[in-house]
Amino acid sequence: MLRFLPERPDDAEEIETLLDLSFAPGRTALSSYQLREGVAPIADLCRVVRDEYDTMAAAIRYWPVRLGHDRLPGLLLGPIAVHPTRQGEGIGAALMADTLGDAERLGWTRVLLVGDEPYYRRFGFTRAAAGGLVFPPPVNPARLLGRGLAPDAMAGLAGPVTGWDPAG
Repeated sequence: MLRFLPERPDDAEEIETLLDLSFAPGRTALSSYQLREGVAPIADLCRVVRDEYDTMAAAIRYWPVRLGHDRLPGLLLGPIAVHPTRQGEGIGAALMADTLGDAERLGWTRVLLVGDEPYYRRFGFTRAAAGGLVFPPPVNPARLLGRGLAPDAMAGLAGPVTGWDPAG
C-alpha cells in the first residue's frame, strides 16, 4: 500500500538520501540547483510516497522560476525521484499526473523540466514548448522541455529562464 503525502520539513534528510541514490554525484552543481538556490519549493506541490513500512518510495518537488524576456511566472519541476527498488511500478507517473493537476488548479500555467523528451512526452512535455527559452548552463538545451497548463501558455516564450523574484 502506497501513501501519497505532502512533503513535511522532517522529510528533507530522507529526500536527500533518495536523490543521492537516484542521481549521479555532483547533481547539486547542475543549473537547476542554481535556479532553486535561496528559494523555497512550492509546498502545495511537493509530495513524497511512502510504502507500508513507512519507507520513502518517491518524491517530487516544484520550484517557482521566471520565464523569458517578460519574466512570466512558471514552475521548474524537479527533482522527481523513485527509489531504485520501486522503479517501473508507475509511482513516478502517478506523482506527475497528481501534481500537474494540482499545479493547474492552483493557477500555474507553465511548467519546465530538464529531462528526456521520449520519456516525458507522455506527460505533455516537449522541446518545442520550451524552444525559445534559454536555460542557464550547464545544461543540454535539447533536454529543456516545457508544458503549458493553459491554452497557448507557452506560445511565443523566448529568453532566459531565471530564478524566482516575487516582484517579477
